[in-house]
Amino acid sequence: MDALMSGALWYVIFLFSTTLHEAAHAWSAMRMGDPTAYHAGQVTMDPIPHIQREPIGTVLIPLLSYAMLGWMMGWASAPYNPMWARRYPKKAAYMALAGPASNLMLIFVAAACIHIGLYLEVFYAPDKIQLDNVVAAYSPGLPTTLANLVSILFVLNLVLFLFNMFPLPPLDGSRLFPLFMEEDTAQRIMDTLYQPGFMLVGLLVAWFIFDAIFGHIHLAAINLLFTHTEYGFSY
Repeated sequence: MDALMSGALWYVIFLFSTTLHEAAHAWSAMRMGDPTAYHAGQVTMDPIPHIQREPIGTVLIPLLSYAMLGWMMGWASAPYNPMWARRYPKKAAYMALAGPASNLMLIFVAAACIHIGLYLEVFYAPDKIQLDNVVAAYSPGLPTTLANLVSILFVLNLVLFLFNMFPLPPLDGSRLFPLFMEEDTAQRIMDTLYQPGFMLVGLLVAWFIFDAIFGHIHLAAINLLFTHTEYGFSY
């Protein structure tokens, strides 16, 4: 598949996955009593409101990361009422968890599609796994495009899920403390972490950890996907 077509697939899947992630935040907050994101038009799978809110994270950075790295990374955001989050820390934690949960769901959707393709003998497990080549197709054309689509859907949502679950600010995982400890203690921790300096440090630390472990997580996920095959590092 040529670079332009591959880049277009990456961007469409990135935009879909990121939009679902933020819409899940916004919808769960609305359901639990904070309509801030709803009134901002974020409870939607239309990517336009999300792009308008974060054009750098949804357009510029994904395209630059693909041009430089061969895969896409970026971000979007949904507004929320910080006073609501302080008053209801457990609800805020579930709201934060909704975004990564949507990415985990898409990982399982991609895995199901891959297994359906294997069962129908449209797809096969390739000899070597690359980042966006999780499964291959027997035939060129549409089957190959579908194989690339589900491969990217699988790996991109694995990236989004894993990165966002780090318990470091400003990532979603850092808002889950109230689920595991007393609310007052968790709130003191978050008050400390959610200072501008700590958030910058948190992002940098999360990136270094992610870079160190993602290859191993990706390989483990592939070997779980193809239980009859044992892949080693090939990238």
